[in-house]
Amino acid sequence: MQINSNPLPDTSDELLIQQFKDGRQDTFDVLYHRYLPKVYNRVRYVVPESDVEDVTQEVFIAALKSLPSFRGDSKFGTWLRTLTNHKVAEFYRKRSRKQEPQITMLSEAQAQVDGETSTMMEDRMFLQHTLQGLPENYREVLLLRFAEDMQFNEIADHLNQNLEAVKSLFRRAVTALRNNLDK
Repeated sequence: MQINSNPLPDTSDELLIQQFKDGRQDTFDVLYHRYLPKVYNRVRYVVPESDVEDVTQEVFIAALKSLPSFRGDSKFGTWLRTLTNHKVAEFYRKRSRKQEPQITMLSEAQAQVDGETSTMMEDRMFLQHTLQGLPENYREVLLLRFAEDMQFNEIADHLNQNLEAVKSLFRRAVTALRNNLDK
């Protein structure tokens, strides 16, 4: 979806949320475009490629519905990240309830590749599976760093930890990921 004019692109999240609550529906578009890359990348790291757009859409639909009750106890980005994690967990709960695995026609799978080689797709699927096997705190620090492109000081603020603790956690997470990939 392309929007011709992006109203209030430099406005704070808090002000946009208040304006949304006051009836300015267009302010949600600013939040959407501001956070779409981060949400999409986070989802892309943890769900199959064929479901990334659907799960991302579900995140923003849930955000739109829940935004009027957003109290501001945390930053909007933190709230949206939690909502994203919830929708990813919900995706896997729904998926595990299904009796039959979905079978994709070879032609459909090829159409989904979008320029990626099958090796690249296999590598990403293997990485997603390996990430799911890591402890939550390892997975979170890796996603914050790589999927959301946060700097270590931003991660430390987000996790309410000191910088050295975050760097240490990151090193342990990378080591665990590397060890699991080597298996």
